[in-house]
Amino acid sequence: MLIAATLRGALLCTVLLLTSACAADGPVVGDATPANPSRESSAPSPGGASDGVIKSDNVTLVANVPRAAPFNGDDDFNTDLAFQGDYAYVGNFGGFSVFDIGDPAKPKLVSQVACPAQQNDVTVYRDLLILSVDEPQSGERCGSSPGTRSWEGLRLFDISDKASPRYVGAVATDCGSHTHTMVPDGDTLYVYVSSPGPEPESLTCPAPHELIQVVEIPMDEPASARVVAKPDIFPERRHSTFAAGCHDITAYPEKKLAAAACFGDGVLLDISDPVKPKVLQQLTDTENFSIWHSATFNNDGTKVVFSDELGGGGQATCDRNTPATKGANAVYDLVNGKLERRGYYKIPREQQETENCVAHNGSLIPVPGKDVMVQAWYQGGVSIWDFTDSANPREIGFFDRPPYPGGGIAGSWSAYYYNGYVYSSDIKAGLDVLRIDDPLIDPAKQVTMDDFNVQTQKSY
Repeated sequence: MLIAATLRGALLCTVLLLTSACAADGPVVGDATPANPSRESSAPSPGGASDGVIKSDNVTLVANVPRAAPFNGDDDFNTDLAFQGDYAYVGNFGGFSVFDIGDPAKPKLVSQVACPAQQNDVTVYRDLLILSVDEPQSGERCGSSPGTRSWEGLRLFDISDKASPRYVGAVATDCGSHTHTMVPDGDTLYVYVSSPGPEPESLTCPAPHELIQVVEIPMDEPASARVVAKPDIFPERRHSTFAAGCHDITAYPEKKLAAAACFGDGVLLDISDPVKPKVLQQLTDTENFSIWHSATFNNDGTKVVFSDELGGGGQATCDRNTPATKGANAVYDLVNGKLERRGYYKIPREQQETENCVAHNGSLIPVPGKDVMVQAWYQGGVSIWDFTDSANPREIGFFDRPPYPGGGIAGSWSAYYYNGYVYSSDIKAGLDVLRIDDPLIDPAKQVTMDDFNVQTQKSY
């Protein structure tokens, strides 16, 4: 499903380009559109977002907030999530939204910022919000006028006023930013930018394209952010499936480690010096892995779960014709400083041929002494699974909507656990809030997080 050699918008958007869903700049509503204060969610009712759902008995859908205008068009896909205090931030191809989740059963839409671009994956740190833009634009600001598409990278917003986020600057990066990872260092925030490339004929993605770009953001003056390094973390790339670029990096600053999913390879990194990451190990799995998509450490930093986005997010790979080791998760144990593969996990429910389904974004659930994750699987829904026994991972709960009417790209893009609830960013259905009531999970409810960005792990 990949188009040409660029991996542009990898990987879901390689499919979307075929359907014209990766749109150019659209109409801009303004830097911030205040929400209707009366809009809030309620428990799903008959005929609503829970119709036709299959789920385990221990999972309950407590709230669903549908996408709201101007982010409810066919091309306005919900994407990634970040959390801070009583707020959730939801990326969308049209921009991003801020929700008050002080009462998880009744999330309230606080504001929306119209800023159309592909991806718009979001992170938050202090009063700063960062958006990944992986699509050439005519300029760095939201709603740039039509013209030569010569900019892509990171956009920065001041979110001190949640009702009115304010654009403060941008950083151009080669081949844009498909995803990004924060590595805080006091009053300086380092950001690892991951993107596919190169595209020799592109104005924004010239060759050669190094695997990581490091952006330095002074927190007292974020508008002065700049690229400070472009480390090529394994220059030979003799065994890589793709020429260059990484899809996703997860950093664990306390452990001085990061795990990078670089399309054709998995990489374990030493980030003692965040500007000069060093390769500790390069992994390949040409038999089972197609697209190394993302990584998650366990709390002890002794395991890494790598996921494979077979088909780029647009194919039905959760069917009887696709082996359980493909489009799945691989569990690696870290033994004497080296990762050793132990097992695979894939959802046990077969999906229909109209349902795009593959392993996608998930997070660790903070269960002391156990290794438990929640994960999005597009139209495969949300799965909660235990990999404490690395060789024998097992599912302990799930939530799965029926096929999206009329087919097309849909389902959960990201599913993360935050302070007692699972929040799922559904591409078409909006923001879901799930509760899991299970003895294994209950200890996690005693853990309170002040903020949460999935690609920057903290111990609990």
